[in-house]
Amino acid sequence: MKEINELVLRDSSANPGPLGLFAFGTTTVLLNLHNAGFFELNSMILAMGIFYGGTAQVIAGILESKKNNTFGMTAFISYGFFWLTLVGLIVMPKFGWVAATSKPAMAAYLTVWGIFTALLFIGTLRLNRALQFVFATLTILFFLLAAGDATGNETITHIAGYEGLICGASAIYTGTAVLLNDVYGRNFWPVGTVTNNY
Repeated sequence: MKEINELVLRDSSANPGPLGLFAFGTTTVLLNLHNAGFFELNSMILAMGIFYGGTAQVIAGILESKKNNTFGMTAFISYGFFWLTLVGLIVMPKFGWVAATSKPAMAAYLTVWGIFTALLFIGTLRLNRALQFVFATLTILFFLLAAGDATGNETITHIAGYEGLICGASAIYTGTAVLLNDVYGRNFWPVGTVTNNY
């Protein structure tokens, strides 16, 4: 009877980690191409923020909860809604629903996300080196963006953009590694594994 129960309870669903990491990484790269000064803030970035960076990460987080992965659930759902709130902050004033967010208020928003990310970084110390790098660079990114808004210094924002490209690329790398390692059934693409939780 015990063996039958264990068989019924065994999770055979796919790993949602690559989806969440790709959604986060690609959207982060595109936004930070803007922050670095390559193009204006446009509908392409906003659409990615709503549908891939936002919605797809929330879906990935919900699926992580089914796999009993509290860290993955918390991270993906939180950053999914980060993208949705960020798009809301940009779009809602355009419709006249609310006043535009001031620079000091945006700096506070980004600082809170930086603190949250720093706390999650502590959790990655039990996961793998690749995720540690993603969360470390994301923490730095939030604080740089906050500093850029707080000071009004565009140079800081441009530096943040380049740093954000590194962060986004590292998330894409990690998503690729998790996906390919799963496909090949072995450590095909290294992530610097600390434990097997992710």
